[in-house]
Amino acid sequence: MMNKHATPNLRAEKITGGVATDQRHDSGHKHVSGTAVYIDDMPEPAGTLHGCLGLSAATHATITSMDLSAVRAAPGVVDVLTATDVPGENDISPTGRHDEPVLADGKVQFYGQPIFCVIAETREQARRATRLAKVEYKELPFVTDIGELDPRKDRLVTPPLTLKRGDAAAAIKAAPRRLKGQMRVGGQEHFYLEGHIAMAVPGEDQDVTIYSSTQHPSEVQHMVSHALGVPSNAITVEIRRMGGGFGGKETQGNQFAALAAIAAKKHHRAVKIRPDRDDDMIATGKRHDFLVDYEVGFDDDGNILGVDFMFAARCGFSSDLSGPVTDRALFHCDNTYFWPAVHAQSAPLYTNTVSNTAFRGFGGPQGMVGAERVIDEVAFAVGKDPLEIRKKNFYGTSDRNITPYHQTVEDNIIQRIVAELEQSAGYARRRREISAFNANSRFIKRGLALTPVKFGISFTATHYNQAGALVHVYTDGSVHLNHGGTEMGQGLYVKVAQVVAEEFQIDLDQVKITATTTGKVPNTSATAASSGSDLNGMAAQNGARQIKDRLTDFAAEKYQVPRDQVLFLPNRVRIGNQEIAFADLVKQAYMARIQLSAAGFYKTPKIHWNRDKGQGRPFYYFAYGASCSEVSVDTLTGEYMVERTDILHDTGRSLNRAIDIGQIEGGFIQGMGWLTTEELWWDGKGRLRTHAPSTYKIPLASDRPKIFNVTLADWPEASEPTIHRSKAVGEPPFPLGMSVLHALSDAVASVADHRICPRLDAPATPERVLMAIERLKNEVKAGA
Repeated sequence: MMNKHATPNLRAEKITGGVATDQRHDSGHKHVSGTAVYIDDMPEPAGTLHGCLGLSAATHATITSMDLSAVRAAPGVVDVLTATDVPGENDISPTGRHDEPVLADGKVQFYGQPIFCVIAETREQARRATRLAKVEYKELPFVTDIGELDPRKDRLVTPPLTLKRGDAAAAIKAAPRRLKGQMRVGGQEHFYLEGHIAMAVPGEDQDVTIYSSTQHPSEVQHMVSHALGVPSNAITVEIRRMGGGFGGKETQGNQFAALAAIAAKKHHRAVKIRPDRDDDMIATGKRHDFLVDYEVGFDDDGNILGVDFMFAARCGFSSDLSGPVTDRALFHCDNTYFWPAVHAQSAPLYTNTVSNTAFRGFGGPQGMVGAERVIDEVAFAVGKDPLEIRKKNFYGTSDRNITPYHQTVEDNIIQRIVAELEQSAGYARRRREISAFNANSRFIKRGLALTPVKFGISFTATHYNQAGALVHVYTDGSVHLNHGGTEMGQGLYVKVAQVVAEEFQIDLDQVKITATTTGKVPNTSATAASSGSDLNGMAAQNGARQIKDRLTDFAAEKYQVPRDQVLFLPNRVRIGNQEIAFADLVKQAYMARIQLSAAGFYKTPKIHWNRDKGQGRPFYYFAYGASCSEVSVDTLTGEYMVERTDILHDTGRSLNRAIDIGQIEGGFIQGMGWLTTEELWWDGKGRLRTHAPSTYKIPLASDRPKIFNVTLADWPEASEPTIHRSKAVGEPPFPLGMSVLHALSDAVASVADHRICPRLDAPATPERVLMAIERLKNEVKAGA
């Protein structure tokens, strides 16, 4: 929020824009008017050069020759960078496994891997020049589909994880009934509206300033310093806003920033790299797709007694974040259900595809989809409504509450969430109505499903659960706020500003939000794991409280009153029997040489994790929600529409309901798109063919549910002392899209009178829905 120098209302009963009030996104008006400044909108320094990546035309090969003479001779070309031009370490692996080069050196491991970078006077010249390269390859065997691999024998990019509690094999064997199956869960392109971009501006000595569209400025700082061979203090990374991130800008911006910085320091000119959409989609990682093998033992009532999972993931050629992503898939293989005995294993498989990366939910949604498939299988096997089986197997509160990773679920509210949504959405009535409709409709079938969500909040790497903030109070009473969180459209900046406004009891327009920069708050964690508000809000609150405590001590001493008689009221401070404006107290404190700046800090308490044992408390708390969706399916074509969705979601004591509802709406639609229309497809040569809006279908506004009801549960609060007892809302709503997949499954099942589990894989494209319908029809005929 910009300080408008408005005169605060000193008699107001409440400040304007405090915590738990509906405030618009601080840049919302700029987004819709086109005035928000992104990196490509920034004025370029005189003499700025432009870069373009040269991508490999082989899927797995050694480079036998690379003739770049025509590239170097092309109009406007200043330089062509190869692996040998990296002055420091040719590696941008975020986990330190040294398996991801800035530019491929002698060997390529996926089709589209960057092998050189053209630096030219204009972006157009750089792009045209890349096509003139003459590269020869010696082809090597490659694999792109994890269906061809053995998760227990084939190459992994990072060590696997095993979670176990009880004896799953024995429980399944002893169960009255058991079954096994496999589910394919597709990947997903981030499709941020603003693609990757980096602009590096060289400074004196070793210094370089980088404007990077990144969720993790500190990691870009470290990766660039390694690539340049200079200390981190020489690199400053700044980002005011991203046009979307969704995890795709947690690690994937490293390459563009490193190359821009190398060229900028080499040529003493600013360098900007902005790939076009095709190159961006080809050369950067996606959501991991999984093959989930499952075996379950259960009784005739649908009580699940034991489960065994294998989560095999297409990770790509390097580790990137595949370790923690596949770990989190296992952490969520229970979703909201208590498995009395469980064994779950991950297999982060090496493939000759782009290295997959973080994506909203970070593996958690894939784990939940596996859990929900098991529920569906059991429901069809015992002939009951899947919702009944879901409720039967929910976690308890005082018992049946230990997760596969041995954390006790202490804050379970899923029973009430589901009961309230079941009632408000009219589930039972609509179930009867849909059954009657389907009986009288030959070609159009309807489906209904209600699915729950339990999402663990915290980075599973414990050390990432820390944050810093910098708070300045100026002598006119205005406040400057900086923290390590990044703004990618999710409303983090305004939420944290509300926290600071609430702490000082000043109007929100007195708090200035400033761009995230490594030069102000160091060693920050990525804005990810839904932790942005939790961590940075607490850090900012801590910084504000330090200053507030100093002001309180000063006022008590100056006016000779006890500390408890210094009260911060809206835009003013009561000291004993008198009141003065907040700004006046600040001026007095300044004149008395009281420090009006503070570095705030926060680290999440209670959490710990022992990966070797597969035990600990990796999550501070859980966020809960549920969604109920109804669909119509054309059984002749497989096409479908979402008729209605009702969502009830838990955000604790919301910091900003308007922002949170927007996050839930967007998260649901993005989750629905992942499970329905968004399909990544590699051809037999290992080439990604869905690399543009023309071939990759994200949901449109017209794809949203015709009736879309989103409600925040108004009764829960965080069980732990989070920032104002709020809960994270970035990732938990994403898996709510599962209700659409299961509603489609329900509609498909109606063609076989709900006697056969459709085993509908994701994404449930119209083609896949149609194939499932035809398969069920054939099974019915064969059975007859």
